[in-house]
Amino acid sequence: MTSTPINPPIKTPCVQVCFVDPTAQLCVGCFRTMEELGRWTRYNDDERAAIMAALPERETAYKAAKPVRQE
Repeated sequence: MTSTPINPPIKTPCVQVCFVDPTAQLCVGCFRTMEELGRWTRYNDDERAAIMAALPERETAYKAAKPVRQE
């Protein structure tokens, strides 16, 4: 009997808040682009790591560009 190796799950920045801002073209939950969302499982580990490293800066830039809502 041979066993099939189990692949570890693919790391993802997804926080299950899936809404793409149509102006910024970014998911406001994880800050990936539509292309990155669609290709995520086809990227290799290094490509995913590079994208994940860029996400904090994208989040900061996105939040800085959004107008503050006055209530």
